[in-house]
Formats: sequence, C-alpha cells, structure tokens
Amino acid sequence: METSDYKVHLEIFEGPLDLLLYLIKKDELDIHSISIERITKQYLDYINTFKLLNIDLASEFIVMAANLMYLKSRTLLPRTEQPPEEDAEDDDPRWELIRQLIEYKKFKDAAGFLSLRELEQQGRFAHQPDPGSKPPEEPATLAEVSIFDLIRAFQNVLKRFEESHDFGDIVDDRYTVSDKIEFLLSHFMPGQALSFDTLFQTATTKAEVIVTFLAVLELMKLNQFVVRQDHLLATITVERRSAMEMGHEEEDGGP
Repeated sequence: METSDYKVHLEIFEGPLDLLLYLIKKDELDIHSISIERITKQYLDYINTFKLLNIDLASEFIVMAANLMYLKSRTLLPRTEQPPEEDAEDDDPRWELIRQLIEYKKFKDAAGFLSLRELEQQGRFAHQPDPGSKPPEEPATLAEVSIFDLIRAFQNVLKRFEESHDFGDIVDDRYTVSDKIEFLLSHFMPGQALSFDTLFQTATTKAEVIVTFLAVLELMKLNQFVVRQDHLLATITVERRSAMEMGHEEEDGGP
C-alpha cells in the first residue's frame, strides 16, 4: 500500500500544549481538574494516529508524550514513594503541567483578542460603496477546522470500520493517494460540500479509509478543498473550492 512510502508534510502550527488544551476543551473539563491518566491516553492516541498516517511531527510532541507518561507514573505511586523534586512546592505532580497550560491559554486568548480587534479596526475604515448600490451579501462561512479536529474525525471513522469489519492483517495495495485524489476531484463538483463521513461510505478496507483521508489532507494542502465546522465537535464539512474562489486567490498572490 502506498501509505508505507507516502509521507504527509503538513504545516502544523499548533504544538503539544494546543493539543492538550483541545482535549480538555473537547471533554469540557476544567484545567485544574484534568485527569493525567485520561489525557495521557487521548494524547497518545493522537500521536499513534499521526504515526499511522506517516505525518511528520515536531520533537516537542514526543517530549510532551514522555512527560505525560512520567506524570502518569507518578500519580500511581503513593505519596511516600514520590521521587524527590528539587523545587517541588506542591504534592500534586500535575501542578507544573497545569501551570504551563494556564499560562499558555492566557497568551492564546490574548492573541485571539488582538486578532479580533485588528479585524474590527480594518472594517472601520472600509471603502464606502457608491450611493444606491447594494453591497453584496457574503454567505455565512463555517470556522476553519484544525488538524486536531480532522484527526479526531478520522479516528471516529476508523473506529467504526474496525468495529464493523474484520480487517485482520490483509494488505490491500489497490488504492493509492494519487488515485484517491483523482477520484475525489472527479466526484466533487467545484463549490460542492459534503459531510466528512460521506467520503468514506464506499470504503471497504482499512487501507482505503487511510488513503482517502491522506488524499483529503493533500487536497487541503493544494488549496483545492476547504474543511469547516460551525462549532467544536460539530459535523465536519468538506467543500471543494469554486473556480471563482481559486481565481481570487491567484489574483491576491495566494497559492
């Protein structure tokens, strides 16, 4: 199967702390009450999925995985057998991680607030249309989906297939990423949108599920597909960009 040689090169701007905050938000948890055992399992599931898809990961993700496993091992030890910590001021081994997450979230929230203010300021001095002309109505768009949302959606699809199909160790080399890219482009009309799960309805093997997802990632990188959802954990929508959108981006100097 081509996935053994196909490596996905994605610009993953989010880091390990972003992934942890995503997992906490997904479970609607308070940062102060996170379960190291639960969040470590979920984090490692994501790392394993990245490896399954042969996606390059920054070393910080692996370092965080090791740190989480260390914290998990400490939580299993009785307090009297905790390893000595030079600057430890708290008996809770989670405290340093919680402190990092709180500080990082403050910076993210501040950056988001400043970005919003910048957009508001740009709109304040917008060009005024000619008298009597009606400004074009922009269609409501959904929020861009992060790589973590996509991986979660892919995990759910893969889990359903593994529960309903007996894959065993069968190696299926009928499907390649390039073939699936061609298939998706031929079945997606420009401007057409479908739910993420719909893309896998005709898949019959685990290999086909994986290759289809890799093809979607590649088409996103090529700016052919855009993936959106209206809020966290909502249904993910995959849309092929229209010829007009592609033309505008080329005029603006985009990819």
